[in-house]
Amino acid sequence: MARPIIDEDCCKGCGRCVAACAKKCLELSPDHLNAAGLKPVRYKGEGCVGCGLCFYNCPEPYAIKVDRG
Repeated sequence: MARPIIDEDCCKGCGRCVAACAKKCLELSPDHLNAAGLKPVRYKGEGCVGCGLCFYNCPEPYAIKVDRG
């Protein structure tokens, strides 16, 4: 089962991965802040197909990776 793995402390909350996700399975955390005080992206828990669009659209090199299961 594919899923994105997000390092919250590397995420700057820009939303590029959220916009790129064709399955709409990512969202900005509505109530959680990371160490930098920013709202990180989170996986909704289902729907990922492992396409990697989130990874390729993220400007932070270590913020997101895709586990293709």
